[in-house]
Amino acid sequence: MARIDTCAWKPFIVGDLFDIHPTKAYKMINAQLMDDGDYPVVVNSSYNNGIGGYSTQNATEKGGIVTFSDTTTADAIFYQPYDFVGYPHVQGMYPTGEYAAKWEENRLLFFVVAFKKAAVLRGFDYGYKFTREIASAMKVPLPVDSSGEPDWAYMDEYMSAVMRESEASLESLRQADGEKHALSVSRWQEFIIGDLFEKLQLDVKKEDFNKTFDVSEERTEEFNLPLVNAKHGNNGIMYYGREADFETAEMTIDIVQNGAIATGDVYAQPQRTGVLWDAYLVKPKAEIDSAFTLMFLATVLEKAIKDKFSYDDKCVWDKAKLLTVTLPCTSDDEPDWAYMDEYMRTVMERTKSDLLAMQSIS
Repeated sequence: MARIDTCAWKPFIVGDLFDIHPTKAYKMINAQLMDDGDYPVVVNSSYNNGIGGYSTQNATEKGGIVTFSDTTTADAIFYQPYDFVGYPHVQGMYPTGEYAAKWEENRLLFFVVAFKKAAVLRGFDYGYKFTREIASAMKVPLPVDSSGEPDWAYMDEYMSAVMRESEASLESLRQADGEKHALSVSRWQEFIIGDLFEKLQLDVKKEDFNKTFDVSEERTEEFNLPLVNAKHGNNGIMYYGREADFETAEMTIDIVQNGAIATGDVYAQPQRTGVLWDAYLVKPKAEIDSAFTLMFLATVLEKAIKDKFSYDDKCVWDKAKLLTVTLPCTSDDEPDWAYMDEYMRTVMERTKSDLLAMQSIS
């Protein structure tokens, strides 16, 4: 998608378009709040649309609004399409003024890109907070029609085009090479999970957590090790700890047991990672130095685990390691790590092109 010419765009004061105020929050600790219910909990995170987990508590906010965190960076600006549970320091942007009824989904998605780009350029961080007062006073350029009003039709068409490109890309994800050959499973074989992976450590028991370890809900210089526990999204990361307190691995796949959740999540970790309760730190027995290969394996393992286990039949490692997964193999019947790497690189390149199209909004 070509870069947008913004010469004729007009700046709008954000506070004239949106009423910004804190989302409602439950007075509960994360372990109680994020108990794998139906409603997403939007937290102070720059990942996974800001969703830190899911709750059985009733939603506090209606979907169809923009949110951001006033305690992290400007990367934590997201459009929330569904009803959700609010969280401390998460601000909601509620359409107001003469254009309040005009903000439909595609237009809000368009605004998010322009707003985020304007905010990121100002360099907000943990010291220089992105407050709602600052956000309200900011000016964001938007396309306008001949009368100087926001060009809603242009925003609709542009975002529709982006979505069509994304859908086309997703449709072709099964194609693994430049010639667009369909992904074939004719030379795939079954492998036992326990033959491919080993568990590095026992998980920390939840009842011993507070009296054994000091952790932080935010990443700091001291608490810089991501810690995974039973939660959906953000690669399973909920806390940060000291590296000296935990066994770690540079490349890991974390299998989240059925503690508070009903099925297992598997994540390929691109960084050194530790685990807390209801999670396992496992690594491939083969030497794999490709994050793309690990992403491929994480997808295959997660499908095998979620097809097998339920809330009543919990996913513990002793059971999971006995499952089989089907992987592409070489002519000598060994897992074809190079093929997995190339396949996932293709997937990520297509995803990257979609993101670049979004970022062409200047």
